[in-house]
Amino acid sequence: MLAVSGSRRRQVRDRRDRRDRLDRTAAAAREYAAMGWPCVPGAGAGADRACSCDRVGCPDPGAHPVSGAWALQASVDVEVVGRMWAERPGANIVLPTGRVFDVFDVPAAAGADALARIDAGGLPVGPVAAIGDERYLFFVATRGVPMDEDEWWSCHLDCSPATVTETPGMRWHCRDSYVLAPPSVLPYGRETVWVRPPDGGALPDPLRLLAVLSDSCEAL
Repeated sequence: MLAVSGSRRRQVRDRRDRRDRLDRTAAAAREYAAMGWPCVPGAGAGADRACSCDRVGCPDPGAHPVSGAWALQASVDVEVVGRMWAERPGANIVLPTGRVFDVFDVPAAAGADALARIDAGGLPVGPVAAIGDERYLFFVATRGVPMDEDEWWSCHLDCSPATVTETPGMRWHCRDSYVLAPPSVLPYGRETVWVRPPDGGALPDPLRLLAVLSDSCEAL
């Protein structure tokens, strides 16, 4: 019997792990669609560069939609979403905001502190995701189309998300914006994971969490 080298075993294991991760990502996209959360393929981490897109010096590697028409392509049809990921098996998952939910995006340290305060105060909290050890995403009920257009901003690839003036470090993703969803993987092995996974419950009022998140951001 031929001996299998350690290098060969690692290659087989790495291929198996990659295949399992791709299967988990595609399955998660279908699950989000079944929940009524529109989703669309996002760029992934490149094999020989930070981002799989062909943009030189991509400012948001692995964390933006593949297509500029993402807002139109996002779907809750499980079969459509399944075909999207069959065509792009290495794609990350992008969730448009301002439709089913808005998202508060805060530094990870502030997010962990806010969760502790929320739990201590018995406040309702919805799904919470972490992007590596950098950011926490708090999913809240959407404001839809605000009366004051100055109260929202987009997070397109070609612009930098603004911060809440009074609360440096906080971003409020609403209409015409999007966030990355678990189990998306960013360059250098950084993962997007659920800290508090969605459980089908009602999403919390954003204004009730805003004060807590603001306090936690300002305390950094």
